Amino acid sequence: MPIQIHTDLVQGSDEWLAARCGLLTASEMSLILTPTLKVAQNDKQRAHLYELLAQRITNYVEPRYLSDDMLRGHIDEAEALALYEQHYAPVETAGFITNDEWGFTLGYSPDGLVGTDGLVEVKSRRQKYQVETFCVHVTEQTIPADYVLQIQTGLLVTGRKWCDLVSYSAGLPMARIRAYPDEAMQDAIVKAATSFETALSVAREKYDAAIVGAPTTERRAAEQEMVL
Repeated sequence: MPIQIHTDLVQGSDEWLAARCGLLTASEMSLILTPTLKVAQNDKQRAHLYELLAQRITNYVEPRYLSDDMLRGHIDEAEALALYEQHYAPVETAGFITNDEWGFTLGYSPDGLVGTDGLVEVKSRRQKYQVETFCVHVTEQTIPADYVLQIQTGLLVTGRKWCDLVSYSAGLPMARIRAYPDEAMQDAIVKAATSFETALSVAREKYDAAIVGAPTTERRAAEQEMVL
């Protein structure tokens, strides 16, 4: 089957990073597809292309700095999922899900699975954005633009029928907005991903030709790496 659910992986672990290494994932879809659903051709797209190409060459993911917002997000996610289960439905965890039905692999790391049909995507928000979410997005039942492509890619990869966006900001009410698959948007995602994979293949051919005769190096121990 093209869909594989890796329930044994813990998000953020070395094993999880290894499973994602070199793959185009839902959280990065906005780097290759514009808000108007055009295939991106800009500095962010090129930077991401070379980052994934480097990962495919080395089978290594460089360490990244964890910001205060990211650390807060881990705490908020656990609290949000507990509150979601209390008020809506039981949630199962799955570290990583992949789908290769298009001739290449797309990945998605869900915050939770609900039954056989649903997903949960949790976002930790600053309070001004949480207030805006209720005034605008809960009122209109729309997904904030920053999360649309990630959620639609998650629905595409998993083949699930809906995804609940859970917007959480401690001290304010928790918001839940349900999203459903958007065929036009998912077609655009597949088109952009196909174009991106083609560009990766071309870049790999250029790299392989260019390194002929170049001196080789050895990677230092991870604890000696400079984190940029």
